[in-house]
Amino acid sequence: MKKTSLKSTLDDNRMKSYLQRIATGPKMSKNLTELEAEDALTLILKEKVSKVKSGVFLIAARMKLETLEENIGYWKALDKTTVQYPVKLSRLLQIADPFDGFNRVPYFGFYTIPVLAAMGLPTYGHSAPSLPPKFGITFEDILCKQYGVNSQGNHRQRIELINQFQFGYINTQEAHPLLENLRELRTEIVKRTTLSTMEKMLMPLQAEENYLATSYFHRGYETSMIEAAKLSKFNLTLVGNGAEGTTLYGVHKPAKVFISSGKEKTDEVLCQLGTMFSKETSAEIEAAYQTLKLEEYDLPKFAGWGESALKSGTGTATPLIACQAAVLFHLCGFGLSYQEGYDTAKKLLEEGTCYKKLMEYIDSLF
Repeated sequence: MKKTSLKSTLDDNRMKSYLQRIATGPKMSKNLTELEAEDALTLILKEKVSKVKSGVFLIAARMKLETLEENIGYWKALDKTTVQYPVKLSRLLQIADPFDGFNRVPYFGFYTIPVLAAMGLPTYGHSAPSLPPKFGITFEDILCKQYGVNSQGNHRQRIELINQFQFGYINTQEAHPLLENLRELRTEIVKRTTLSTMEKMLMPLQAEENYLATSYFHRGYETSMIEAAKLSKFNLTLVGNGAEGTTLYGVHKPAKVFISSGKEKTDEVLCQLGTMFSKETSAEIEAAYQTLKLEEYDLPKFAGWGESALKSGTGTATPLIACQAAVLFHLCGFGLSYQEGYDTAKKLLEEGTCYKKLMEYIDSLF
């Protein structure tokens, strides 16, 4: 038997044993070790097993409910296959919202990114063209579908522009091609898979100090995400349940944000409008959110709201952008109180410089 054929047989046999354990129903399924989980996802990412086996595994792993050890194994498999580049920045925040996007209340994280950079915290968004189950709007969708930027072939250029502008956007198509290759399979699966949690914990860019702001939707997954953060190269990680699972913390409801910063004990911060901001500011943010909840929108209309905020600090998007910038800036430990951050962000929006920078950034990608 040829060596390649033998290797293929061994790969199939290992995956078969994993499936026999995790895909035998709610009462009979057994857990994998961390190493086994890492091996299983590595086999899937490197296409060492059939798409049928890969699909069954991804569904079964989620339905069984992943253990902490399994999630760490899945994260390690994804982390080891991430294409990583250094950037010439002393610090860098990555915002990683759900890769299936948002499709309910408009979320303006895309437009918050240049504001955070203007406040002194270089920031980039890590996303992908929208995925199931929501197929909502992601950073990459906005950049490519609204502004006409190519989704592939400009990865190095995007990185250089982050060095230059101190903000930008990276996609998994080039930061993690093996993960992106599972797009068709994930679309066929329809539902959320075990990939959805840990794909937000990756580090495609590495500065001197690295910060991550991400989110969880289903309670319990924050535990695995924080444990992965402790093993990662991030100096500080924020994990919270924001609006529609995004990093807009504390607006739709009080949100507990877990903060990992290398200490043995994870910090917990309760984000809620009434305790973060003045009464007037809280009312302003709440009114904007409630107004947008009632709005019907498409991508051009959504972009119009975001651009209006960046051009002159006007419109319903403005309080939400200023809120997100203020909260992330403060939680990352950069001095300003929530209210001071909000006031600073609003002033920057009113000046219009963030809009000019965003348009310059986009023009540079053509």
